[in-house]
Amino acid sequence: MAAVVGSQDLRRPAVVVLRTLAVAACYYASARLGLLRELVVEGAVVSPIWPPTGVAVACLLLLGLRCWPGITLGALCVVLSLTSLSPSVLAILAGNTGAPVVGYLLLRRAGFRTDLARLRDGLALVFLGAFTAMLISATTGAATLVATGRLAWEGFWPVWLAWWVGDAMGVLLVTPVLLLLARVRRPLPLRRWKEALGLTVVACCLLPVAARSSVSVLYLVYPLLIWTALRFQLAGSMLCALFASVLATVAATDHIGPFERLNRVEVMLKLQTFNGAMALTALLLSAVISEQIQTRRSVERACQELVEVLGHLTAGDPADGRTRAEPGGTAVRRQDE
Repeated sequence: MAAVVGSQDLRRPAVVVLRTLAVAACYYASARLGLLRELVVEGAVVSPIWPPTGVAVACLLLLGLRCWPGITLGALCVVLSLTSLSPSVLAILAGNTGAPVVGYLLLRRAGFRTDLARLRDGLALVFLGAFTAMLISATTGAATLVATGRLAWEGFWPVWLAWWVGDAMGVLLVTPVLLLLARVRRPLPLRRWKEALGLTVVACCLLPVAARSSVSVLYLVYPLLIWTALRFQLAGSMLCALFASVLATVAATDHIGPFERLNRVEVMLKLQTFNGAMALTALLLSAVISEQIQTRRSVERACQELVEVLGHLTAGDPADGRTRAEPGGTAVRRQDE
């Protein structure tokens, strides 16, 4: 018995260490992807979409608050890959860790459910997990740049806005996809796979054209987004939104397509407006559709139960105290004792 208890005690720290390293690795890998495309705002380099915030919020929602050291470790590795260790780094680490943690706590207090099957869950993720919580990381990061002399005070608000929107987009686009992948249990039926394949082909043909055409036709994304939300709810809409956002970000950082003749500020505003509107549409529309589907299924189940009850009543079920026939052929009423 003592040996079993001792092995369990040894296993728990090992699990904690492995979980922390896994979260840190996911955070770092997503940061490297985010750093592939950058925008320069007032001399500061920012990412239009910062996936680590989405990874951090998803890990907290799935694993709980105990995984926050992995977020800090991952953020530290990212900062050290870009600059040397200094006191200002600690402030940035605090902001990058505190923002997802605060978002997680706000979502928990709001009764957030990770299936995102209710409209209130979508609204909570948008306004609490993304817009409100990411104020912490953006304010801390921009203020640190000003305090260390790397950014002039006049450039605080543009950098702050770009930082905040990039972090918020990471939550809006990445967190729902990760929550979705964590709930995948069974494959789709064959007929749904055919439709999913058709949607994928249409998306791969339409979205690159919309993102790279010199004519501004980014609005062509929305009919496809609505189609995927109607047919595949969160899975379809968020994957489509993420793919379209990546293509638009590549076009914006390369200054091609609808971003060709714009200056840096205009590129940032147009890209982030498109990404934000698309993410909000995908997330909230899929939540509304999922909620309506659940309501319809609940009504169908209630109707089915009602039909079964009526069937028992019309059959004269003896257990319900209804009229029954005696062996002599006389109908009598069963009396309750």
